[in-house]
Amino acid sequence: MLYQELIRRKRDGQSLTPAEIGALVLGMTDGTLGDAQLGAFAMAVVLNGMDLTERVALTEAMRDSGEVLHWDSGPVLDKHSTGGIGDTVSLMLAPALAVCGAVVPMISGRGLGHTGGTLDKLEAIPGYNTAPDLPLLRRVVGKTGCAIIGQTGQLAPADKRFYAVRDITATVESLDLITASILSKKLAAGLDALVLDVKCGNGAFMADLEQARALAQTLVDVANGAGCRASALITDMNAPLAPAAGNALELSVALDFLTGRAIPPRLWNVTCALGAEGLVLAGLAPDTARARRMIEDAFQSGRAAECFGQMVAALDGPRNLLERPTAYLPRAPVTLQVAALHDGIIAGYDTRAIGLAVIELGGGRRQPTDRIDPRVGFSDILTVGAPVTRGDTLARVHAADDATAQRAAHAFLAACRIGGSATDRPLILDHIA
Repeated sequence: MLYQELIRRKRDGQSLTPAEIGALVLGMTDGTLGDAQLGAFAMAVVLNGMDLTERVALTEAMRDSGEVLHWDSGPVLDKHSTGGIGDTVSLMLAPALAVCGAVVPMISGRGLGHTGGTLDKLEAIPGYNTAPDLPLLRRVVGKTGCAIIGQTGQLAPADKRFYAVRDITATVESLDLITASILSKKLAAGLDALVLDVKCGNGAFMADLEQARALAQTLVDVANGAGCRASALITDMNAPLAPAAGNALELSVALDFLTGRAIPPRLWNVTCALGAEGLVLAGLAPDTARARRMIEDAFQSGRAAECFGQMVAALDGPRNLLERPTAYLPRAPVTLQVAALHDGIIAGYDTRAIGLAVIELGGGRRQPTDRIDPRVGFSDILTVGAPVTRGDTLARVHAADDATAQRAAHAFLAACRIGGSATDRPLILDHIA
């Protein structure tokens, strides 16, 4: 097939067949499709879109561009979030799903834009191997029931090349291409079911509810079309989900959650809701009420914490991380109180601004090659609706030096609205099936 003819047809608004899309993806993988042609194809999709058949075909072809895992047991279940601030759900949910009977090979990503990434959090654990080879991945999942790792070069390699071109050709913000990118990596792990957490609010990529619904519906339709049972919850991201933002600080919240030392209510409710949804999708519970009780018991019994500890040890992390987190998690040399300037209640946050402040501290990337400082960020962030008086601590800054700490404190103050009342917004905004 002539690639330029396929690009021309998509440019002119025509639909491509699954075979034609497969030929384009093969060209991405073997290098016969040039970067200029790949960029032109991406722009044609941005301008003219894809129908459901094309979306499924693109996702399946990118999934099949590398190795697709198969498991001897099941059901194989995963969860994906579109990203937010203080979103530590994957760290607790993977082991909870595993002890409820699921096989959970969770392929996670790094921070994107202002949002944090699960892999960046895990890399705050000394020795933790986020990129095991496939035999080690199989051993860890077989032993513990779960493994949270990053995309390897063997899984969906077409996506890696396609994303690099999209990143420099202004073609990232396409529902069709976002969907294929997310799902090709997930489905390459051999999933039977996938629960999606589509964030919506001022700290999410989708700030508008209708946009979030559109993305959620597209993800669900394409996953189902590719043979993976899927549904989505649209969850609020108008405030940090956890009382921390920054890699080691968020990891510390997750460890406290697993051990029961401290369980933030918003984080608990989102985690349990997603877990219940996943167990029903996987056929491990007859309804969400029963599934919710199973997930809650996984945490309250300590079994999820035990499973997480086993996973960390199996991936070369410390064996007693849960018991002695302060012995292993890096700590910033400078901490600074962010004090309330006047009385009132926490009326809301500019959550995206908090994420950007973490990047300014060194806790995120401006360029793909930047090294992250896992120590920095914010802790002890007050929840929306909390009453404060002048001088109360709104949050604590963790920084590498005094100057960046001061700048971060000013940024947090600007992002925090103190007023006379707070808007009561539901945590779960919608369910898409």
